Amino acid sequence: MDWDKLRVFHAVAEVGSLTHAGETLHLSQSAVSRQIRALEEEIGATLFHRHARGLLLTEQGELLYHATREMARQLETAAARIKDSKDDIFGELRVTTTIGFGTMWLSPRLAKLFARYPELKLDLNLTEAVLNLPMREADVAIRMKEPSQADLIRRRLMTVRMRFYVSRAYIAAHGEPRSPEELREHRLVGYSPGAPQVAAGAEFLAPFLAENRKSRMTVNNYFGLYKAALNGLGVCALPDYLTRGEESLVNVLPELHSADIPVYFVYPTELRRSKRVAVFRDFVLEELEAEGLLAG
Repeated sequence: MDWDKLRVFHAVAEVGSLTHAGETLHLSQSAVSRQIRALEEEIGATLFHRHARGLLLTEQGELLYHATREMARQLETAAARIKDSKDDIFGELRVTTTIGFGTMWLSPRLAKLFARYPELKLDLNLTEAVLNLPMREADVAIRMKEPSQADLIRRRLMTVRMRFYVSRAYIAAHGEPRSPEELREHRLVGYSPGAPQVAAGAEFLAPFLAENRKSRMTVNNYFGLYKAALNGLGVCALPDYLTRGEESLVNVLPELHSADIPVYFVYPTELRRSKRVAVFRDFVLEELEAEGLLAG
Protein backbone atom coordinates (compact mmCIF):
# COMPACT_ATOMS: atom_id res chain seq x y z
CA MET A 1 0.00 0.00 0.00
CA ASP A 2 1.09 3.57 -0.63
CA TRP A 3 2.57 5.11 2.54
CA ASP A 4 1.19 8.58 1.79
CA LYS A 5 -2.34 7.22 1.41
CA LEU A 6 -2.01 5.27 4.65
CA ARG A 7 -0.86 8.42 6.44
CA VAL A 8 -3.91 10.30 5.17
CA PHE A 9 -6.21 7.40 6.08
CA HIS A 10 -4.82 7.27 9.61
CA ALA A 11 -5.35 11.00 10.11
CA VAL A 12 -8.98 10.77 8.92
CA ALA A 13 -9.64 7.70 11.08
CA GLU A 14 -8.26 9.53 14.14
CA VAL A 15 -10.59 12.54 13.85
CA GLY A 16 -13.50 11.20 11.75
CA SER A 17 -13.46 14.21 9.45
CA LEU A 18 -11.91 15.01 6.07
CA THR A 19 -11.74 18.70 6.94
CA HIS A 20 -10.00 18.27 10.30
CA ALA A 21 -7.60 15.68 8.90
CA GLY A 22 -6.74 18.09 6.10
CA GLU A 23 -5.96 20.82 8.63
CA THR A 24 -3.61 18.45 10.48
CA LEU A 25 -1.90 17.36 7.26
CA HIS A 26 -1.93 20.81 5.64
CA LEU A 27 -3.96 19.45 2.72
CA SER A 28 -7.24 20.57 1.22
CA GLN A 29 -10.39 18.58 1.92
CA SER A 30 -10.58 17.58 -1.75
CA ALA A 31 -6.98 16.30 -1.70
CA VAL A 32 -7.72 14.20 1.39
CA SER A 33 -10.89 12.84 -0.21
CA ARG A 34 -8.98 11.87 -3.38
CA GLN A 35 -6.38 10.00 -1.35
CA ILE A 36 -9.04 8.06 0.55
CA ARG A 37 -10.89 7.15 -2.67
CA ALA A 38 -7.63 6.04 -4.27
CA LEU A 39 -6.77 3.86 -1.25
CA GLU A 40 -10.24 2.27 -1.28
CA GLU A 41 -9.81 1.47 -4.98
CA GLU A 42 -6.34 0.08 -4.34
CA ILE A 43 -7.48 -2.39 -1.69
CA GLY A 44 -10.95 -2.97 -3.11
CA ALA A 45 -12.88 -2.12 0.04
CA THR A 46 -14.91 0.75 1.50
CA LEU A 47 -13.13 2.17 4.54
CA PHE A 48 -15.62 4.74 5.83
CA HIS A 49 -19.37 5.10 6.18
CA ARG A 50 -20.24 8.70 5.35
CA HIS A 51 -23.08 10.45 7.19
CA ALA A 52 -24.10 13.91 8.36
CA ARG A 53 -22.14 13.77 11.61
CA GLY A 54 -18.85 12.70 10.05
CA LEU A 55 -17.12 9.48 9.04
CA LEU A 56 -17.36 6.08 10.68
CA LEU A 57 -14.96 3.24 10.00
CA THR A 58 -16.31 0.15 8.27
CA GLU A 59 -15.24 -3.30 9.45
CA GLN A 60 -12.45 -3.24 6.84
CA GLY A 61 -11.55 0.29 7.93
CA GLU A 62 -11.26 -0.83 11.55
CA LEU A 63 -8.81 -3.56 10.53
CA LEU A 64 -6.67 -1.11 8.60
CA TYR A 65 -6.84 1.51 11.39
CA HIS A 66 -5.63 -1.07 13.90
CA ALA A 67 -2.59 -1.63 11.66
CA THR A 68 -1.84 2.06 11.07
CA ARG A 69 -2.23 2.82 14.78
CA GLU A 70 0.39 0.19 15.56
CA MET A 71 2.61 1.60 12.82
CA ALA A 72 2.29 5.08 14.31
CA ARG A 73 3.18 3.76 17.77
CA GLN A 74 6.26 1.99 16.43
CA LEU A 75 7.36 5.13 14.58
CA GLU A 76 6.99 7.18 17.77
CA THR A 77 9.10 4.62 19.63
CA ALA A 78 11.76 4.64 16.91
CA ALA A 79 11.87 8.44 16.95
CA ALA A 80 12.27 8.43 20.73
CA ARG A 81 15.14 5.94 20.53
CA ILE A 82 16.88 7.97 17.86
CA LYS A 83 16.62 11.11 19.98
CA ASP A 84 17.84 9.24 23.05
CA SER A 85 20.89 7.93 21.18
CA LYS A 86 22.38 11.42 21.52
CA ASP A 87 24.28 12.49 24.62
CA ASP A 88 22.17 15.58 25.33
CA ILE A 89 18.84 15.31 27.17
CA PHE A 90 16.25 17.04 25.04
CA GLY A 91 12.84 16.50 23.48
CA GLU A 92 9.41 15.84 24.95
CA LEU A 93 8.53 13.46 27.75
CA ARG A 94 4.82 12.83 28.34
CA VAL A 95 4.11 12.20 32.00
CA THR A 96 0.76 11.31 33.54
CA THR A 97 -0.14 11.16 37.21
CA THR A 98 -3.03 12.02 39.52
CA ILE A 99 -4.23 15.59 39.99
CA GLY A 100 -3.22 15.64 43.65
CA PHE A 101 0.28 14.22 43.24
CA GLY A 102 1.00 16.19 40.08
CA THR A 103 -0.27 19.51 41.43
CA MET A 104 0.87 19.34 45.03
CA TRP A 105 4.08 17.30 44.96
CA LEU A 106 5.54 17.02 41.45
CA SER A 107 4.95 20.45 39.89
CA PRO A 108 6.57 22.51 42.68
CA ARG A 109 9.81 20.51 42.24
CA LEU A 110 10.14 20.60 38.45
CA ALA A 111 12.15 23.84 38.39
CA LYS A 112 15.11 21.80 39.69
CA LEU A 113 14.71 19.32 36.82
CA PHE A 114 14.61 22.05 34.18
CA ALA A 115 17.66 23.71 35.75
CA ARG A 116 19.59 20.49 35.08
CA TYR A 117 18.12 19.76 31.66
CA PRO A 118 16.98 23.01 30.04
CA GLU A 119 16.30 21.31 26.67
CA LEU A 120 13.85 18.81 28.19
CA LYS A 121 10.15 19.34 27.49
CA LEU A 122 7.43 17.90 29.71
CA ASP A 123 3.82 17.29 28.75
CA LEU A 124 2.15 16.76 32.13
CA ASN A 125 -1.27 15.09 31.97
CA LEU A 126 -2.98 15.25 35.38
CA THR A 127 -5.93 12.90 35.52
CA GLU A 128 -7.44 10.21 37.71
CA ALA A 129 -7.89 8.05 34.59
CA VAL A 130 -5.32 5.33 33.92
CA LEU A 131 -3.79 6.06 30.52
CA ASN A 132 -2.65 3.22 28.26
CA LEU A 133 1.15 3.30 28.23
CA PRO A 134 1.66 0.40 25.78
CA MET A 135 -0.50 2.36 23.30
CA ARG A 136 1.69 5.43 23.99
CA GLU A 137 -1.01 7.63 25.51
CA ALA A 138 1.88 8.71 27.74
CA ASP A 139 5.54 7.81 28.15
CA VAL A 140 5.67 7.62 31.94
CA ALA A 141 3.04 7.24 34.66
CA ILE A 142 3.19 7.72 38.42
CA ARG A 143 0.32 5.58 39.66
CA MET A 144 -1.28 4.90 43.03
CA LYS A 145 -1.36 1.14 42.39
CA GLU A 146 0.77 -1.49 40.73
CA PRO A 147 -0.01 -1.87 37.01
CA SER A 148 -1.42 -5.18 35.80
CA GLN A 149 0.13 -5.20 32.29
CA ALA A 150 3.19 -7.43 31.91
CA ASP A 151 4.92 -5.27 29.29
CA LEU A 152 5.53 -2.36 31.67
CA ILE A 153 8.58 -1.63 33.79
CA ARG A 154 7.66 -0.54 37.29
CA ARG A 155 9.56 0.82 40.31
CA ARG A 156 7.89 1.25 43.67
CA LEU A 157 8.37 4.83 44.82
CA MET A 158 6.70 5.15 48.19
CA THR A 159 3.74 4.20 50.35
CA VAL A 160 0.85 6.57 51.04
CA ARG A 161 -1.82 6.43 53.74
CA MET A 162 -4.99 8.46 54.10
CA ARG A 163 -5.25 10.26 57.45
CA PHE A 164 -7.42 12.93 59.10
CA TYR A 165 -6.12 16.50 59.26
CA VAL A 166 -7.48 19.79 60.57
CA SER A 167 -6.09 23.30 60.65
CA ARG A 168 -4.91 24.82 63.90
CA ALA A 169 -7.48 27.57 63.35
CA TYR A 170 -10.25 24.96 63.18
CA ILE A 171 -9.09 23.38 66.44
CA ALA A 172 -9.05 26.79 68.13
CA ALA A 173 -12.64 27.41 67.03
CA HIS A 174 -14.22 23.95 67.31
CA GLY A 175 -11.90 21.77 69.34
CA GLU A 176 -10.02 18.64 68.37
CA PRO A 177 -11.76 15.25 67.99
CA ARG A 178 -10.16 12.75 70.38
CA SER A 179 -12.08 9.62 69.40
CA PRO A 180 -14.05 8.22 66.46
CA GLU A 181 -17.21 9.05 68.41
CA GLU A 182 -16.20 12.70 68.74
CA LEU A 183 -15.30 12.77 65.04
CA ARG A 184 -18.99 12.28 64.23
CA GLU A 185 -19.74 15.68 65.73
CA HIS A 186 -17.35 17.53 63.39
CA ARG A 187 -17.77 18.47 59.77
CA LEU A 188 -16.04 15.79 57.71
CA VAL A 189 -14.50 16.75 54.37
CA GLY A 190 -13.57 13.85 52.11
CA TYR A 191 -13.19 12.63 48.57
CA SER A 192 -16.41 12.35 46.57
CA PRO A 193 -17.56 8.70 46.75
CA GLY A 194 -18.64 8.70 43.09
CA ALA A 195 -15.39 10.13 41.73
CA PRO A 196 -12.49 7.93 40.53
CA GLN A 197 -10.13 7.29 43.41
CA VAL A 198 -7.86 4.72 45.00
CA ALA A 199 -9.86 1.86 46.50
CA ALA A 200 -8.03 1.94 49.86
CA GLY A 201 -8.92 5.61 50.31
CA ALA A 202 -12.60 5.04 49.51
CA GLU A 203 -12.79 2.05 51.87
CA PHE A 204 -11.17 4.02 54.69
CA LEU A 205 -13.48 7.01 54.42
CA ALA A 206 -16.81 5.29 53.68
CA PRO A 207 -17.80 4.30 57.25
CA PHE A 208 -16.92 7.74 58.62
CA LEU A 209 -19.02 9.49 55.98
CA ALA A 210 -21.91 7.13 56.74
CA GLU A 211 -21.76 7.80 60.51
CA ASN A 212 -21.17 11.55 60.36
CA ARG A 213 -23.87 13.45 62.28
CA LYS A 214 -22.82 17.06 62.07
CA SER A 215 -22.15 18.10 58.50
CA ARG A 216 -20.08 16.90 55.61
CA MET A 217 -18.50 18.08 52.40
CA THR A 218 -17.01 16.09 49.54
CA VAL A 219 -14.59 17.20 46.82
CA ASN A 220 -13.55 15.34 43.67
CA ASN A 221 -9.78 15.99 43.89
CA TYR A 222 -7.15 16.21 46.62
CA PHE A 223 -6.07 19.74 45.77
CA GLY A 224 -9.57 20.90 46.70
CA LEU A 225 -9.46 18.83 49.89
CA TYR A 226 -6.07 20.28 50.82
CA LYS A 227 -7.34 23.85 50.39
CA ALA A 228 -10.44 22.97 52.41
CA ALA A 229 -8.21 21.76 55.25
CA LEU A 230 -6.04 24.89 55.16
CA ASN A 231 -9.13 27.10 55.29
CA GLY A 232 -10.60 25.36 58.32
CA LEU A 233 -13.68 23.82 56.68
CA GLY A 234 -13.50 20.71 58.83
CA VAL A 235 -11.71 17.42 59.42
CA CYS A 236 -10.22 16.48 56.06
CA ALA A 237 -9.12 13.05 54.82
CA LEU A 238 -5.84 13.60 52.96
CA PRO A 239 -2.90 11.55 51.67
CA ASP A 240 -0.13 11.94 54.23
CA TYR A 241 2.51 13.00 51.66
CA LEU A 242 0.55 16.22 50.98
CA THR A 243 0.89 17.49 54.53
CA ARG A 244 4.63 17.08 55.11
CA GLY A 245 6.09 20.40 56.22
CA GLU A 246 2.66 22.03 56.49
CA GLU A 247 2.76 23.35 60.06
CA SER A 248 -0.75 24.77 59.99
CA LEU A 249 -2.28 21.27 59.70
CA VAL A 250 -2.54 18.73 62.52
CA ASN A 251 -2.99 14.96 62.12
CA VAL A 252 -5.87 14.15 64.45
CA LEU A 253 -6.68 10.61 65.56
CA PRO A 254 -3.32 9.38 64.17
CA GLU A 255 -4.22 5.77 64.94
CA LEU A 256 -6.85 5.98 62.17
CA HIS A 257 -5.51 5.59 58.66
CA SER A 258 -6.15 3.74 55.42
CA ALA A 259 -4.43 0.61 54.23
CA ASP A 260 -1.09 1.14 52.51
CA ILE A 261 -1.35 2.67 49.03
CA PRO A 262 1.71 1.83 46.91
CA VAL A 263 2.94 4.44 44.42
CA TYR A 264 4.71 3.22 41.28
CA PHE A 265 6.84 4.78 38.54
CA VAL A 266 5.83 3.01 35.32
CA TYR A 267 6.92 3.08 31.67
CA PRO A 268 6.78 0.77 28.62
CA THR A 269 9.57 -1.75 28.05
CA GLU A 270 10.44 -0.18 24.69
CA LEU A 271 11.53 2.98 26.56
CA ARG A 272 13.86 1.13 28.94
CA ARG A 273 16.91 2.75 27.30
CA SER A 274 15.39 6.22 27.06
CA LYS A 275 17.65 8.85 28.60
CA ARG A 276 14.69 11.18 29.12
CA VAL A 277 12.84 8.54 31.12
CA ALA A 278 15.99 7.74 33.10
CA VAL A 279 16.76 11.32 34.14
CA PHE A 280 13.13 11.96 35.10
CA ARG A 281 12.95 8.72 37.10
CA ASP A 282 16.22 9.47 38.90
CA PHE A 283 15.04 13.01 39.67
CA VAL A 284 11.82 11.74 41.27
CA LEU A 285 13.77 9.13 43.28
CA GLU A 286 16.23 11.75 44.51
CA GLU A 287 13.47 14.09 45.63
CA LEU A 288 11.61 11.34 47.48
CA GLU A 289 14.80 10.13 49.16
CA ALA A 290 15.68 13.65 50.27
CA GLU A 291 12.30 13.90 51.99
CA GLY A 292 12.49 10.46 53.58
CA LEU A 293 9.59 9.15 51.50
CA LEU A 294 11.39 6.70 49.21
CA ALA A 295 10.35 3.06 49.58
CA GLY A 296 13.09 0.68 50.64
